[in-house]
Parts: sequence; C-alpha cells; structure tokens
Amino acid sequence: MKSVIWRWTIPFTGLVALIVVACGGGTQAVNPIQLAPESVLPPDLRAAPPEVREAYRFAIANPALLSAIPCYCGCGAQGHRSNLDCYVKEIGPDGSIVFEPHAAL
Repeated sequence: MKSVIWRWTIPFTGLVALIVVACGGGTQAVNPIQLAPESVLPPDLRAAPPEVREAYRFAIANPALLSAIPCYCGCGAQGHRSNLDCYVKEIGPDGSIVFEPHAAL
C-alpha cells in the first residue's frame, strides 16, 4: 500500500511545483492597476462619485486596453466603437483629452 501512495505522491508533488513555478509562485510582484492622476479630470468629473472618477482615470491610463473591449451598454447608436468611447471622445495630437460624459451619467 505504501508503494502505491508514494508512486502517486511524488509525481503529484512535482506537478504542483511545476504549476506554482509556471504561475510565478507568488514571488513576483503583481502589477497594480494603472490609474491616471485625478488632477487630469475636468471639474465636473472630479465632483462625480469615486467609482466614476476611478473608471475615467482607468480609461485615461489604459486606452489601448479599453479600445480592445467592446461596449455592451447599447451606445453604438452614438457612434461608440469600443469601451474607451464611453469615457474619451477624443485624444488630441498633443495628448489633450476631450471627455465623453456618457459614462458619468
């Protein structure tokens, strides 16, 4: 009976160790969510609830990510192509941002 247990224990332990190493083993720092500073928000958005401000700050800091995520709120009729369009109307060549108020409503 002991040989049967040992026959499965060692490969199982090795498999668990391999999975832990492949997943980073918890030794690497996880990148925190990137947020733009709140100071980039216009006054009306700075007065919005914390969750709204955080969503806009996330959109500003992660435009490539949000542009790859479809929007499911039904705003396609407004010309929105991605989730980014719910937060940002336009990013100028100089980096200036024209905000879309849609997500703040």
